[in-house]
Amino acid sequence: MRKKQVYKKYHKPDHDYGSIALSRFINYVMEDGKRSIAEKVVYTALQKIQKSANLEPLQVFDKAMENASPLVEVRSKRVGGANYQIPIEVRRERKFMLAARWIIAAAQNKKGKSMSDKLAEELLAAYKNEGAAIKKKQDVHRMAEANRAFAHFAR
Repeated sequence: MRKKQVYKKYHKPDHDYGSIALSRFINYVMEDGKRSIAEKVVYTALQKIQKSANLEPLQVFDKAMENASPLVEVRSKRVGGANYQIPIEVRRERKFMLAARWIIAAAQNKKGKSMSDKLAEELLAAYKNEGAAIKKKQDVHRMAEANRAFAHFAR
């Protein structure tokens, strides 16, 4: 029996910057359907980036997402009774999703500041190729490199 067909989603751009990527990022920040709160957090973080670093916030955001996006990841596959971690190239949509997830998680794990402050710090750190999200990406790449011998098991 075939799987259900998955239709491509078309996202609307956000109202301040007109960026579809930023709109998707706001969706990932959002909890319990409270979009206005998520928008406030993200837009405040972008304003803080503009004030503190004197950089264009949308360019910082795009570069941070690009820097935090993984190129390869490992997937588990069962071959002859053994599970192998097989390195697989990451699709473009999944790259964005993983980068957003890692940046948000890194910001949430910090303590003692507002979420907009923590998110601004993490976006700036990812922009400079530093921070917890970049470390997570490097760990994933290291794992894929270590398991490169099993790449021939990929479909």
